[in-house]
Amino acid sequence: MAKSVYDFFSQEQTKDLISRFKKLKINMEMEENETTDLRFDGKIFVLTGALDKFSRKEAEEIIEKFGGKTSSSVSKKTDYVLAGEDSGSKLTKATELGVKVITEKEFEEMID
Repeated sequence: MAKSVYDFFSQEQTKDLISRFKKLKINMEMEENETTDLRFDGKIFVLTGALDKFSRKEAEEIIEKFGGKTSSSVSKKTDYVLAGEDSGSKLTKATELGVKVITEKEFEEMID
């Protein structure tokens, strides 16, 4: 397999193609994954109420960055309910199901 890779990159047409990519300033650098921190891997979060420090979208992106998922409804599979101001039926349902409810401050501590 290594010989095949070597042979491919040794061909004039491959060298020419790479040269044209460089002239066009096409980025050929491999980017490393931004994070390997998967602290929320396999965890499901539900967001409810108004958050002060994060928009809902920002909170969802943070959760996903750390390997977690978000859901729009609370179920037995939910790991955390992030509850902001004026949380309603989702908070009630989480309490009924025994799902861990966290505040925005607790969420911040989890991501620091």
